[in-house]
Amino acid sequence: MKSISTVYLLAALLLSPVLFSQTTVDDPEIKKMILEIKADKLESIVRKLVSFGTRHSVSDTKSDLRGVGAAQRWIKSEFDKHAKESGGRLTSSIDYYWVKADGKRITTDSKLANVMAVLKGTDPKDERVLIISGHMDSRASDVMNSKIDAPGANDDASGVAAMMELSRIMSKRTFPCTIIFVAVTGEEQGLLGARHLADSAKVAGWKVTAMLNNDMIGNSLSSGTNLRDNTRVRVFSETIPYLETEDEAKMRKSTNRDNDSPSRQLARYIKTVTNQYVDQLDIDLVYRNDRFLRGGDHTPFLQNGFTAVRFCEKNENFNQQHQDVRMENNIQYGDLPEFMDFEYLRKNAASNLATLSNLAWSPEAPLSVGIEVKELSNFSTLVWQAPQGKVPYGYQILIRETSSPHWEKTIFVKDTRATIPFSKDNYFFAVQSVDELGHASLPVFPVPIR
Repeated sequence: MKSISTVYLLAALLLSPVLFSQTTVDDPEIKKMILEIKADKLESIVRKLVSFGTRHSVSDTKSDLRGVGAAQRWIKSEFDKHAKESGGRLTSSIDYYWVKADGKRITTDSKLANVMAVLKGTDPKDERVLIISGHMDSRASDVMNSKIDAPGANDDASGVAAMMELSRIMSKRTFPCTIIFVAVTGEEQGLLGARHLADSAKVAGWKVTAMLNNDMIGNSLSSGTNLRDNTRVRVFSETIPYLETEDEAKMRKSTNRDNDSPSRQLARYIKTVTNQYVDQLDIDLVYRNDRFLRGGDHTPFLQNGFTAVRFCEKNENFNQQHQDVRMENNIQYGDLPEFMDFEYLRKNAASNLATLSNLAWSPEAPLSVGIEVKELSNFSTLVWQAPQGKVPYGYQILIRETSSPHWEKTIFVKDTRATIPFSKDNYFFAVQSVDELGHASLPVFPVPIR
C-alpha cells in the first residue's frame, strides 16, 4: 500500500507542467485555408446549381441547361479545374449506378450517378479514407415530380457548395491519407447514392475513418418561431452502432459507454476543432442519428460499420423545404437562394475543413487502449500501443465527468502508459494520438484490463 506521502508525491509529479501541459497549437496552414473560403464563392456555386431548374434524381440527363445530368457534368467540370492545380493528386469521375424500381420513389429501373473527386494521399502506407458529401438532387412538394422547378438551394446545394469549396482549397495541399469529395444523387428518393457509395466502400475494404454528411447548412432563420442564429450548427451522431456485435454490446454495457460510439467521438472532435479554428460558430451535439421523419446520407455508412455524422443547420425553415415555388397568403414558398445566409454557410464549411485537415494530418489512432481495473484506487492507469504509420509526437488523455456531453480536460503525455489522479469510477476517458502541430486522431475509449 502506498504511504500518504508517496501518494502526495505521485500527485505532485502527475500535476507537473511537463505531464499536464495542454499545448493547444494552431496550425497556420489550416487557418490560411479557412481564410480562403469565401461566402460569395459559395453563393455562386449555389446559384449555378439552382440555374439548372431541377436536379430531381430522375430528371433530364441529356440537356446541358436543365436537369440532374447537366448539374452532374458541371460539378465534374469544376472538379477538373481543381485537379489541374493539384499536381495530379486529384482525379474526378462520374460514378454511374443502376437502381431497380421500388414502386415507391423509383417507378422504373433508372441509372443514377454520384460525382466524385478523389484527393490521393501521399503516403502509400496510410490507408485511411476521409469522405465529405452533399447531395446534388432536389425535389418540390411532390417527391415524384421530376419536371417542375425544384431549385434546392439550401437542400442541398448548400452542402454541395461547401464540399466543392473544400475540394478547391484542399486539393492545393498534400495530405498523407485519401480524401474523397462527393456529390451524391438519389438522397430524396431514399439515400440511394450514399448507399451505393457506402456499399461499394465496404466491398472494396476502404478504411473509412470519418464521413461528414452536409445536408442543409445554409439557412439561419426558422419558420414559425422566426428565430435567427448563424452561430450554431447541429451535428447528429448515432448512439449504439448499427453493426454492434454481441461482444461489443456486452463491453458497452459493462463500461456504460452508451454515449461514446465512434460517431459520437467524431462529433465531439468536430466541436473541439471548430472551437479552436472557427470564430462565432458553436457545435450543438445532437445525440440522435437524425431528425424525426427525416433521413441523411451518413446513415448508409453507419449501416456498413463506418464512422459518420450529419451537419445540419440549427434553425429550419419549412416554408423553403420540399416546397413548390409559389406565393401563397403573402408567403413565399420554395427553396430559393435569397433565403440563405451565405456567411453562415461559410462558417459551416470552415468547420468541415478544420475537421478534415486535422484528421488527415494527424497520426493514426492509438491501438489497444485500456484502463487497468486490477485494484481499488482513486488513480487511473491507462495503457495503449503506438499506432501504425506516422510516429506520434505524443498522446492526449481526454477526461470528462460521466454526466458531461463533451470532453472537459486534456492531459498530454509522451509515453504509452499514464497514471492520473482521476478516479475511473467518476470520469470517462479516451486517448488520441497527436503530432507536433496539434493534429489529433479520433479519440479511443478504453476497455477494462484486469
